[in-house]
Amino acid sequence: MDVSLIVSNILNPPVLAFFLGMLAVLVKSDLEIPPPLPKLFSLYLLFAIGFKGGVEVVKSGISQEVILTLLAAIFMACIVPIYTFFILRIKLDAYNAAAIASTYGSISAVTFITGGSFLSALGISFDGYMVAALALMESPAIIIGLILVKFFTNSGKREFNWSEVLQESCFNSSVFLLVGSLVIGILTGEQGWEKLKPFTQDIFYGVLTFFLLDMGLIAAKRIKDLQKAGAFLISFAILIPIVNAIIGLVIGKLLGMPKGDTLLFCVLCASASYIAVPAAMRLSVPEANPTLYVSTALAVTFPFNIIVGIPLYLYAINIFWK
Repeated sequence: MDVSLIVSNILNPPVLAFFLGMLAVLVKSDLEIPPPLPKLFSLYLLFAIGFKGGVEVVKSGISQEVILTLLAAIFMACIVPIYTFFILRIKLDAYNAAAIASTYGSISAVTFITGGSFLSALGISFDGYMVAALALMESPAIIIGLILVKFFTNSGKREFNWSEVLQESCFNSSVFLLVGSLVIGILTGEQGWEKLKPFTQDIFYGVLTFFLLDMGLIAAKRIKDLQKAGAFLISFAILIPIVNAIIGLVIGKLLGMPKGDTLLFCVLCASASYIAVPAAMRLSVPEANPTLYVSTALAVTFPFNIIVGIPLYLYAINIFWK
């Protein structure tokens, strides 16, 4: 593998800020981001990426390639929780297996944004409609996970408040804002982009840098939880993203996606949710241990993807696309 890809990714300011946050915890610094700001940063990033994606959709139009890509995204969001559930059942009960499987079937918007930043730094283009794939991949995994719980616990007699489940999975703040900003971008197009460009582009990487600084603080604090996860789950949290990325790469090749789009699709397949799915699982599957599905996604998979995974996936894509 070309080590320069990893180096160029690590030397990206937002990624270095992530390391700075982790270092602050390890050396017991009192550095912290005031509580309201990380939520604001998260909302800003979702709006900015959704709005830009909507503008790009207007430029590219709705083609067969776009439709096939979005269908592939939904397919991965449904199939990943199913096969990972049965892998996890080797060591875990059905409640924890379903919660973790849902986490890995869903996506991390920040990992996606970091992947886009990595591509931009390398001068590799990608299409804005990939944001629509991001939006579509968040909810299905939650629903599949709850169906697995229903069928594999208490002889299938478990009941859920499905209206609450659908509300949480389809209209949670991240999905709602992402889809809403995507629609705003589609409706306003280039004219809207020019008006919001100083807000949605010029300060984007500054906000991302502070957000990843906070993520570094949180991830470092979660490291001690990995002792409860055990070697099996830690290995799972590294190997499954690679497997999912390989599947995404093959799909990208079969659909004829360009390299930039394929990388973002691989990143979506390889990432794990640490916000939307944990919130839904705490609501609907209280029997599952949050330490297991939050710590593996946030303290293992997220750092692995933004440090090593993204350059690794691009390296594999470069080999396949020769």
